[in-house]
Amino acid sequence: MRSALLLLVVPALCAQSPKYGLGRAPSSSEIQSWDVSIGPDGSGLPEGSGTAAQGRALYANRCAKCHGEKGEGRDSVPLAGGEGTLKNPKPLRTVGSYWPYATTIWDYVNRAMPFNNPGILTHDQVYSLTAYILFLNGIISETAVMDAHSLPKVRMPNRNGFVRDARPDVPRAGH
Repeated sequence: MRSALLLLVVPALCAQSPKYGLGRAPSSSEIQSWDVSIGPDGSGLPEGSGTAAQGRALYANRCAKCHGEKGEGRDSVPLAGGEGTLKNPKPLRTVGSYWPYATTIWDYVNRAMPFNNPGILTHDQVYSLTAYILFLNGIISETAVMDAHSLPKVRMPNRNGFVRDARPDVPRAGH
């Protein structure tokens, strides 16, 4: 993973141009924070845990402004709802109706949220928010503990809604 990351970072470093005075080389801690790969099977998930009950207040403070009080969407995309709409002409693709793996929620929240300051959440906060999003979608109970062992076991409603890429040169998720 590190070599792949370096292949992406080195050209970017070379592209930093003193002519325009833009950009800077990333620090080693920034590179380390980006060197995360979470598989559908949970490989790469860090230690930590959380429940929807713990994530409720965090969601209200950090997420509801954009995603709505119940995940229905506001300024940003909805996170909850959409069950049974995927075959409609205008499907509502939410975490609960579309995403095939619960581990993807953890990975996305960890990397990209909150939108205005991504990467500031602790692992426990990310597990708690992931649990709350799963709870909003009726997938887990409010007291279910999500961690590196339990999160990959969550069966998402659309888990089998995707077709595997049969090309031999494409690695299969979770294998």
